[in-house]
Amino acid sequence: MPIYNPGERTKCPYCQTMVKFEIPMDNEWNGHTAIIRSPKYRLKTIHSQCPSCLKFIVSISEIESDDKGYINESLIEKIIWPITSSRDPAPPDVPSHISQDYMEAALVLPISPKASAALSRRCLQSVLREEGKTKAKDLAEQIQEAVPTLPSRIAENLDAIRAIGNFAAHPIKSQVTGNIVEVEVGEAEWNLDVLDALFDHYYVRPVLEQKKRDALNVKLIDAGKPPIK
Repeated sequence: MPIYNPGERTKCPYCQTMVKFEIPMDNEWNGHTAIIRSPKYRLKTIHSQCPSCLKFIVSISEIESDDKGYINESLIEKIIWPITSSRDPAPPDVPSHISQDYMEAALVLPISPKASAALSRRCLQSVLREEGKTKAKDLAEQIQEAVPTLPSRIAENLDAIRAIGNFAAHPIKSQVTGNIVEVEVGEAEWNLDVLDALFDHYYVRPVLEQKKRDALNVKLIDAGKPPIK
């Protein structure tokens, strides 16, 4: 996740516009950074403003230094305001009840991987039921149903959810999605990565392909030929 220094160009977390961030206007303390020092650490907050929507971003950086004050490494770099996710929103063609679960899962990921994984599993189950047309109630069985119908790359990544999530040791993950249970290392992030791929397969590509067919049909009809179905 980027640190929004004034003068740097990046995408605003509010309005999603590519802008060069500015020093906040009407700054009462006449500066855009604040530093707290100790013999070993420095904590720096960075304040910036989007010139497009005029909203504020506050980032924080914790830096470790040696006894002489020389900086060794940055321990933490993250946005503390607004509370946001480093992931892009779900594509606009994804139904709202699914995209909301996805964005909440992405939002809470740094705070609670367990909560994130619970939301992403519920989101995954909805996608497989509604778009994959799976009939099983158990997520693990839904995955088994969907795998043969998907491109190999997506199928392999989807099937890996069961292995990474260790469903055999935690069967509640597949039987009652949405419950908060322990997660394996990387499990929550992997769920979101797989959802990204499924969104593209089920929602984004069909719309793009339909637009291409429609454009081709216009040309065929203009040429007096029958349209493709």
